[in-house]
Amino acid sequence: MTKTAKKGKLRENIEAIVIAILLAMFIRTFVVQAFKIPSGSMQDTLLIGDYILVNKFLYGVKAPFTDYVVIPVKEPQRGDVVVFRYPEDPSKDFIKRVVAVGGDTVEIRHKQVYVNGEREENPHAIYVDPRVIPQRVQPRDFFGPVTVPEGKLFTMGDNRDESNDSRFWGFVDVSAVRGKAFLIYWSWDSEDFGVRWSRLADRIE
Repeated sequence: MTKTAKKGKLRENIEAIVIAILLAMFIRTFVVQAFKIPSGSMQDTLLIGDYILVNKFLYGVKAPFTDYVVIPVKEPQRGDVVVFRYPEDPSKDFIKRVVAVGGDTVEIRHKQVYVNGEREENPHAIYVDPRVIPQRVQPRDFFGPVTVPEGKLFTMGDNRDESNDSRFWGFVDVSAVRGKAFLIYWSWDSEDFGVRWSRLADRIE
């Protein structure tokens, strides 16, 4: 092979690598991104060690490195499991379920959630602590009523007794939402040191 041919082959390989990197960055920025679940706040919907995929296109296309929506698609709805920038530390990503959207009124009485006066129907919610904590102590089991401002979301973990969520730190800006979680593509149980095969390719509902 001549020097010219070798240079041509090298250039082709570099171009292919650059294109692959750019394509991966485009997909990660605008279409789908992977996240790992670090805590049990969404049990049993999501377990510690689940690796999930998040649809970033569903709620609109944002300008890179900003929260500005260039192409709006739809806004988060009640029941969506969303990844968002944690309001108290935007460098961290949180994942919770949307309980209420702008204009909704939320109230919690004896652990039970009410939205616009109607009892929330969430088959994924679990309660692991039999205690009922008074509102004067903390807002976990008694909260509100409060009305969610427009452009905001009220979110909660499905593990209602062990979730740091909107009951404690307030609303989530719709613009801070990264996307909707839709699939578990890998799940690792660090306690039993094994793969949770039954969870692979599970849809997140």
